[in-house]
Amino acid sequence: MDASNLLAHAATISRHWNVCTAEESVNKTGRLLVSHEAPITSGFGAEVTATITKRCFARLESPPVRICGYDTPFPLVYEPIYMPTAQKIIDAVEHSLKY
Repeated sequence: MDASNLLAHAATISRHWNVCTAEESVNKTGRLLVSHEAPITSGFGAEVTATITKRCFARLESPPVRICGYDTPFPLVYEPIYMPTAQKIIDAVEHSLKY
């Protein structure tokens, strides 16, 4: 599975939290990457990661990855540094594929 296929699967679940769709994608790709703008600790991505890991643990080929905001307040002027970016997501996909 290459990075473009993983990103295509990510697009199918990026707008709605649908456990069955996410589970199907992880079963197909063997990987879980979750991105959201909130801080990484106690964010929505933690719930997605916990739920899918519980349901698909044996199918995961690499550890789940969360691409999120930092656990610190950030002034709006530094938002581009704080927010998940396409490059951060690409780096996470490549890291997951190399695992």
